[in-house]
Amino acid sequence: VYGFLHSPEYREMFANDLKKMLPRLPLVEDVKDFWAFSKAGRELAELHLNYETVPPYEGVTVSPFEGGLRSDDSDEYQTPSEGMTKDVDNKIFRVEKMRFPKKDQKDTIHYNSSITISNIPLEAYAYVVNGKSAIEWIMERYQITTHKESQITNDPNDWADEVGNPRYILDLLLSIINVSVQTREIVSKLPKIEFE
Repeated sequence: VYGFLHSPEYREMFANDLKKMLPRLPLVEDVKDFWAFSKAGRELAELHLNYETVPPYEGVTVSPFEGGLRSDDSDEYQTPSEGMTKDVDNKIFRVEKMRFPKKDQKDTIHYNSSITISNIPLEAYAYVVNGKSAIEWIMERYQITTHKESQITNDPNDWADEVGNPRYILDLLLSIINVSVQTREIVSKLPKIEFE
């Protein structure tokens, strides 16, 4: 069922119905197609349930970490573990609002003023959750916001502090990029469905 719900033909044909009611699934005629959807569904479920543990996509570059972190008083780089304190880690990985350099340049994300993620495959944006790509959903949800009426501030960095992992949001974004790419690869191998 989970594999079938990812079928592009099914999602396109019943897009309006899927917004209003629970999905109805037609029977798959060919047993090979059934097993293809079953295998894809298991792979997708494993990937989507364990998204936080998926390693970063290999081609993505995180700057300045390729050469280490720049200290404030020099042009030299050091690795994050060398002489770094917890407070420095928290400041380096703190996110306020992630942005694209330009509206149509989605291969790069400015995580914060110190960290830039580049070489993001554009196919990763094809995996859509609730009307927007999973990557853009993470970018939208993991930003500091203040509710206008109550003045309550939602700071996602508080969760990173609570779990003791200042890199949590960065690692989550890198994992979601890989999840998105893998999801598209699995979906592209699904059998084609024809509706009468």
